[in-house]
Amino acid sequence: MGDAGGRRYGPGSSIDDLCRACKMERRHTVLAAATDGRPARVVCDTCGSQHNYRGGVRSAPEHGAAPVREREVAVSDPTPDDLRSLERLLRRVLREEGGFTPVAPAEKWRGGELVLRPGRPELQEKSWPIDTFFHKVVMLRNRLRVLEQQINAAGLPDDVKVKLQGYVTACYGSLTSFNVLFADDADRFRGSGGSD
Repeated sequence: MGDAGGRRYGPGSSIDDLCRACKMERRHTVLAAATDGRPARVVCDTCGSQHNYRGGVRSAPEHGAAPVREREVAVSDPTPDDLRSLERLLRRVLREEGGFTPVAPAEKWRGGELVLRPGRPELQEKSWPIDTFFHKVVMLRNRLRVLEQQINAAGLPDDVKVKLQGYVTACYGSLTSFNVLFADDADRFRGSGGSD
């Protein structure tokens, strides 16, 4: 079926869409498409932001407004409320588009310290706030999720996708030791067995 013109799209195809980051209609590259050829996820060729396909270029502006490309936006000095609203909006967009969710460490670890003590007493130990370490573990988990999405969206043969997915799953399995840090069981790493 494809788009309104009947064209079928696949990963790597070019298509025009409204870029959320640029706030303009831009040329995009299709990252993932539905089985019927409709684009599902795209990346802006201008700014590199990824988002779900929004339906392409609008043929007629609503109520006589200028096309997005030609419209100018007046920006005044933002108030603190504007900045807080913008920050909330950006966090929501990042969560929705990137698949990221807010993650909290388990209560017993909050404010704690991670200490690495060498096997020889004359060497100095190293310590970090657990919150900093936890943040790095969550970033690693999120990047593995994005890698998984990229593998699924790539135009690779199924056997190659399965092999790469196996490596990602093995990485999750290797990281299950860090599950003690997570407050919510749903946020934890899961290997091929699906349990900690």
